[in-house]
Amino acid sequence: MGNDHSPQGRRDDRRRAGLMLAALGVVYGDIGTSPLYAVRYCFHSTHGMAPTQANILGILSLIFWSLMVVLSIKYAALVMRADNEGEGGILALLSLIHRSPRTPAARRPLLVILGLFGAALLYGDGMITPAISVLSAVEGLRVATPAFDRWVVPITVVILLALFLVQHKGTGHIGKLFGPVILVWFLYLALLGGGAILRYPGALAALNPLYALRFLGDHGVTALLPMGGVFLVVTGAEALYADLGHFGAAAIRGTWFCVVLPCLFLNYFGQGALLLRDPQAVEHPFFHLVPAWALYPTVLLACAATVIASQAIIAGAFSLTRQAVRLEYLPRLRILHTSHEEEGQIYVPSTNWLLCAAAVALAVGFGSASGLAAAYGVAVSTTMLITTVLVYTVMRESWNWPLAAALAAALALGAVDVAFLAANSLKILRGGWIPLLVGVLGYVVMSTWQRGRELVAVRIRDQAGTLEGLSAEMAEHPPAQAPGTAIFLTSHADGIPVTFLQNLHHNHVLHEANIFLTLVTEHRPRIPRTERIRISRLAEHFHRVVASYGFMEEPSVFHVLARCAEEGLPVEVEQATFFLGRETVFPTERPGMPLWRERLFTWIARNTATARREFHIPADRVVELGTQIEL
Repeated sequence: MGNDHSPQGRRDDRRRAGLMLAALGVVYGDIGTSPLYAVRYCFHSTHGMAPTQANILGILSLIFWSLMVVLSIKYAALVMRADNEGEGGILALLSLIHRSPRTPAARRPLLVILGLFGAALLYGDGMITPAISVLSAVEGLRVATPAFDRWVVPITVVILLALFLVQHKGTGHIGKLFGPVILVWFLYLALLGGGAILRYPGALAALNPLYALRFLGDHGVTALLPMGGVFLVVTGAEALYADLGHFGAAAIRGTWFCVVLPCLFLNYFGQGALLLRDPQAVEHPFFHLVPAWALYPTVLLACAATVIASQAIIAGAFSLTRQAVRLEYLPRLRILHTSHEEEGQIYVPSTNWLLCAAAVALAVGFGSASGLAAAYGVAVSTTMLITTVLVYTVMRESWNWPLAAALAAALALGAVDVAFLAANSLKILRGGWIPLLVGVLGYVVMSTWQRGRELVAVRIRDQAGTLEGLSAEMAEHPPAQAPGTAIFLTSHADGIPVTFLQNLHHNHVLHEANIFLTLVTEHRPRIPRTERIRISRLAEHFHRVVASYGFMEEPSVFHVLARCAEEGLPVEVEQATFFLGRETVFPTERPGMPLWRERLFTWIARNTATARREFHIPADRVVELGTQIEL
């Protein structure tokens, strides 16, 4: 491939290079801005960790081996292999497990609970990441002069608002805009750190993992306090996996090993070298690496980089939301595609503005990056542990790994996850409860919506009769014939749509052609065109069409009807009428869900977008028929 000098080969090379640059701009911002605050937080005054030579080398060694184990081995080498036909993220992983016939039925509910909770926790992370990243950069102004103290939070708020305002441009456009900036940022990190290492190369001794082990052994349980700071260097790992569908594994891996990892290594070890020479620089080691004349330009570059840091988790939240909607863990939401080439690049307005409001509130409420660092990491470390559990299931049941190999890998990675989770659990009372609360609320909403939809399906089936009984009824009392085609959208691929019965009983009309159309979302990202539709003839004037879509695809009724014509079921679309059900749900004391969850489901259902918009059906072609359903 690399020696292909044909026009097509050059275009492919340019596309790969463009994807890598865009991936650098979107995926690695969070990881790339951790040097602004991670080392500083490790030696925060509340930890009582003096910047002695042994402590500095120990923490440096922990940082380096955390990058290697968590990011290089766990995510780049292992977790990213667990893609669901190119898509990543917790829900894609959960769908991969769901599709495996070897997954025991008894374990599936537990895995679904873990997956949904882990997915919900990422929203908590998405609220904190923009706030802490931008605050940490703007705080560099304080190093220049204390006069900026009262302006740090207002400037942060303005930057955050601007970031969320441009999200509708799409991650691809933002990546192309920010990719060159973040490339300059990483090179600058390497330059600053490399210069400090040249002046004090003794910091490189921390490459020896014995320094990390000795640090943990010397400090025992108290080592958990700085470990919460060490964890900040890997907090972008889950977003890296969630953004897999945006840029592909090759671009993300290549960028990590060629650019991101070397530059982070140089900067972290440069900060360590500085502290070994001057322990007083512990107040803000990153900005003390910067020459005085370059301080203001560095703050500006850091602000640009932290905007990009926020982009990784925002893009991941958009992908997560779309997957949740398609898999019916969330109600229908407005989802906009922002690229004609990359299907994974989307914009979700509701998610965007919820994250915006929360990030601004957190920035104002905590007021400093150190304050927010106390709340940061609990959600991400929990999600990482859940990911390890789910990947172990994939190893055994999708990849057919031997039990010993899968268990050894899961236990080794899980031990690291548990250590970080224990370190971050100390932050719960100092603000870590916020992302946990968001995760719990998100899980309640997703699990309630999923269970509510199952109950609605049962109630609708109870109302519908059989086609045989209906045919006998129509033979006894023939309805009036109407020209054209009636298309009844139903979420169930069996039985009779309630909308058909309502139209027949209330209007006493039977169209000359009737199609029961069901759009099914499968636990695959995409469905091949040849497997898209199944057509069955039920009786004279009646056909059932089941169209399958992947959870990353956009369903379209008109595309389905075009495929029907190709398969021998011609439909005069210009003369067709679409019948949709408008379900009004009422909570009851019937078995199924607790009453409070039924009320929550009812409220969500009443504020959900209609199927007409989701399936791209013109409003003047639709007849909506109301149905009352008691849960």
